[in-house]
Amino acid sequence: MSEEKITKQHFVLVHGPCHGAWCWYKALPLLEAKGHRVTAVDLAASGRDMTKSITDVLTCEQYSEPLTNLMASLPREEKVVLVCHSTGGLPVAIAMEKFPKKVSVAVFVTAFMPDTKHSPAFVVEKFDNSVPREAWMDTVFKPYGPDNSGLSLLLGREFMKLVIYELSPIEDLELATLLKRPGSFFINALSKMENFSDEAYGSVPRAYIVVKNDKGIPEEYQRWMIDNFPVNLVVEMEKTDHLPMLSSPKQLCDHILKIAHNFV
Repeated sequence: MSEEKITKQHFVLVHGPCHGAWCWYKALPLLEAKGHRVTAVDLAASGRDMTKSITDVLTCEQYSEPLTNLMASLPREEKVVLVCHSTGGLPVAIAMEKFPKKVSVAVFVTAFMPDTKHSPAFVVEKFDNSVPREAWMDTVFKPYGPDNSGLSLLLGREFMKLVIYELSPIEDLELATLLKRPGSFFINALSKMENFSDEAYGSVPRAYIVVKNDKGIPEEYQRWMIDNFPVNLVVEMEKTDHLPMLSSPKQLCDHILKIAHNFV
């Protein structure tokens, strides 16, 4: 495939919990080097967004506002490739539901992927119930909001080092330790949302990048989500950890580019 035949696209990158747009710092220039437009989003109370703390964000819709505002600002005819990581799958699902005609394909990178038959909380709640609190090691959980209905988490350094940053450069672990901010799974809030619809969210092409050595969201659970809500395309990555944008950025970007080309 020659470079001149590749359609230039707009990639929108969405981070996971306690992280921000900064975690895409290796992937972003690799995609831009191919001539594409790339936007890495800071979700509410994340990354550089100092206008809020997680205790100000009571719902996943509020958390998703920087992404949905971006989607609303796009020209009517523009389509983007949404790329999400980990809990970033939830804001991306919300954006797909609101703007299905503005998404050429959504790429879930070892990410939570809701379905249309169950509550939006279903896949996250099932995962949360399957992981004992002691497995989170030094991660800190705190209730917040009205009636303490929300639950924040701040990933612990030992958990990050031994579980999700296991194969990433030590410099990236140190960067994350400095920049991490509390996040949330928004399980209670998501359980009160209406189901995503087949007509909107379900109509958008989806691809899933399975990270086989992920200790954060294990391969078995990634494949269960795919079986639960089948996708258009599945790609596998090996020898990388939960954060392939840091541990294997070129391999990840190659996969993202090939997926996007399939859905031009």
